[in-house]
Amino acid sequence: MNKKSNDNYWVSLSDIMTGLMVIFLFIAISYIVEVQKEQNARDELFAEFQLTKENLYNELNEKFKDDFQDWKVELDKNLSIKFTNPDVLFRFGSNQIEPKFMAILDEFLPKYFDIILQDKYRERIAEIRIEGHTDMAPVKNTPDPYIGNVILSQQRSAEVLKYFRNMPYYKKLSDINKQQLLFWLTANGLSYGKTLDDNKQLTAVSKMPVNNAYSRRVEFRIVTTSESLVEKVIEQLE
Repeated sequence: MNKKSNDNYWVSLSDIMTGLMVIFLFIAISYIVEVQKEQNARDELFAEFQLTKENLYNELNEKFKDDFQDWKVELDKNLSIKFTNPDVLFRFGSNQIEPKFMAILDEFLPKYFDIILQDKYRERIAEIRIEGHTDMAPVKNTPDPYIGNVILSQQRSAEVLKYFRNMPYYKKLSDINKQQLLFWLTANGLSYGKTLDDNKQLTAVSKMPVNNAYSRRVEFRIVTTSESLVEKVIEQLE
């Protein structure tokens, strides 16, 4: 009698352990499936972000490939367009746009913003930066060369923005597009903090000597909503 009771006891315990193992197995499978879903969602977000950058790059390159060669302009994969021909931008130490650069801007800006203002990109762009860059030559009557060039480069980028806002193209934009550009556009004076070398690469990265001519430039840089993308990923991980 006692032996039978003991057998029943161990059979019951064995059944319980088996049941618990099955439960834990289902929990583990559910967890793995959930983790995989989250990973797939993150991969889709990053793929979508990368595709947006590639599409913008390809559209800009296709629209301007002939013009960029004539204007001596560079389009980087980071969606920065570099106007690096100092002879057509500004006179030395001046923030007045040269007529040759005005003529280029008259062609460039309408085409550029026609691409950017497409509905498919509105939620993918965080900022459009107009950047002024200088070489390391001191500016007249400024004790600190860096700050003097900050002021000069800021004035130059602001003049480009001002020129755009006075163009007939801008004035004909819809109120919605004007409001969007108010949110996106910034004018930034970066002095000689990001000088370029002979290959138009950042000297801080390449460690090569500064090319003063290329360093005196204006850049149009599209900043995408990568920060929002990272925030979405973090939210999923919480």
